[in-house]
Amino acid sequence: MNNSFVTRHIGPRESDIKIMLSELDLSSLDELSTAVVPENLQLNSKLNLPPKLSEVETIKRLEEIAEKNSVFRSFIGMGYYGTIVPSVIKRNVFENPGWYTAYTPYQAEVSQGRLEALLNFQTMVSDLTGLPLANASLLDEGTAAAEAMLMFFNTTTHAEKNTFLVSDACHPQTIDVLKTRSEPLGIILKILNHENFIFDETVFGALVQYPDTEGSIQDFFSLCNSAHENKSFICMATDLLALTLLKSPGEMGADAAVGNSQRFGVPMGYGGPHAAFFSATDKFIRKIPGRIIGVSKDSHGNPALRMALQTREQHIRREKATSNICTAQVLLAVMAGMYAVYHGPNGLRNISNRINRFTIKLAESLKNSGYKLFHHNFFDTIRFKASGWEEEAKNSELNLRNFGDGTVGISIDETTDENHISALLSIFNANPIETDKTSIPESLYRSSSFLEHSVFNSYHSETEMLRYLHRLEAKDLSLNTSMIPLGSCTMKLNATTEMEAITWPEFGNIHPFAPNDQTRGYTDLIEELGDWLVDSTGFDDISMQPNSGAQGEYSGLLLIRAYHLANGDNNRNICLIPASAHGTNPASAVMAGMKVVIVQCDK
Repeated sequence: MNNSFVTRHIGPRESDIKIMLSELDLSSLDELSTAVVPENLQLNSKLNLPPKLSEVETIKRLEEIAEKNSVFRSFIGMGYYGTIVPSVIKRNVFENPGWYTAYTPYQAEVSQGRLEALLNFQTMVSDLTGLPLANASLLDEGTAAAEAMLMFFNTTTHAEKNTFLVSDACHPQTIDVLKTRSEPLGIILKILNHENFIFDETVFGALVQYPDTEGSIQDFFSLCNSAHENKSFICMATDLLALTLLKSPGEMGADAAVGNSQRFGVPMGYGGPHAAFFSATDKFIRKIPGRIIGVSKDSHGNPALRMALQTREQHIRREKATSNICTAQVLLAVMAGMYAVYHGPNGLRNISNRINRFTIKLAESLKNSGYKLFHHNFFDTIRFKASGWEEEAKNSELNLRNFGDGTVGISIDETTDENHISALLSIFNANPIETDKTSIPESLYRSSSFLEHSVFNSYHSETEMLRYLHRLEAKDLSLNTSMIPLGSCTMKLNATTEMEAITWPEFGNIHPFAPNDQTRGYTDLIEELGDWLVDSTGFDDISMQPNSGAQGEYSGLLLIRAYHLANGDNNRNICLIPASAHGTNPASAVMAGMKVVIVQCDK
């Protein structure tokens, strides 16, 4: 049996190649390359790549890499949490080529299944955040927050408004992304305690975290009012699971809400990929980034779904686009949406209440043993003063958040049980106590309903869910249906052998901020791939940071910009882009603070 990875997955058979070459009067692929590739572009040396592996050897290699990762139980939080992937979703979406090989839903007639799944995601986000408009997902929470900042900036009509306020209690990785994205556009970022926000004539918007990175929950109703009196906008970075118990951002007056849907049944995976969410008021219907799935009618007058409001997409607006986002984390958005479909509103509340009760028990037990907590109103995260705990936590294979100032943070999640609480308390020599105290004040407790649509209240048994997923899958075109003859940046080789390791706990259950000595497998994997790409591209080094093609363009343009600024060439800010280039190219250049000049192509 031939287990060669290449022959199993790549291109036509030898007999097919010979037939095609004979039609061209050529004898080999090398001769074809010589005929069509200009001589000065031909590579005359061999790539320094390892020998090819069979499928069996590939799995063995992945197992060797996985063994180098240490799967500790992480209570670090910061937007990433342990979660239980429902088996019916894992087997029938995450591991199903009918979902993970489907093409971008540009052709609505062969994408109705995925479009409905994405509409579920949008409805879930809109309901939980209390805002009427939601897109079909973005790349990550930090990027989503930056997109909100740019959306507010591009909506503002007053030239003097160029300042964006950021709460210092936002997740640090989000703040870092905002720093990168604001500077090229001349946006002044002010990072401070939200209680010290001053909405003067220069401020166009602000970002707060709810619950914040330390776990504290606060009512931002007055803050939103103050912003609106100044004609400024408020974005709240938030947590979907927390919003099943907490008053929604929309009810507080927020203009937009962003966050990560990872804890809705998507493994942490060392930081991604995950589906970020983005919702807003109707005021931003022509400005919101990403894609929106809308309900329409087909030629027979029946309800049908399609991608709507594409006037802001880069392939239309190009250098006039206000965002370079042209993609979505569809597979992960489908999983998160289906998690809500499977559990329904009552199931989600039960999960949230259980998490909150465990967090209260942990907090009250620590307080009873003399520890001082920073905040008394919280959902799933606490911060307190402690010292000398690190070695005991490591020996117990538990990861906690070390703030580096004599304080520690602990975030509870869906996978936490009584044994975990006992183990955590043991690290701090504290005894568990039972308590009936609460941590969510009445004024912040959610009273509004959510997920009332029938789709979230109909498929709560495995067989019901299985049939629903199968019905949607059957409406889509994917590689388990036919070849997809559309060439673009979307087409990738999703071989089963490559996908298999994604669900292994050694890869899926690693927190992105786990200590480096626990992620040696990931480090080897990234460095090995990086070396191959460096050799293949001919460059000196590589960054794995960009998580889409458009983000890669943006990173490259920022690098070029930084080079010119470092050399004192402040006036070199024009970017030449062919008229035939992908629409994200000019959009990325504008976001990098450059002036775009379109160059017509040869006809």
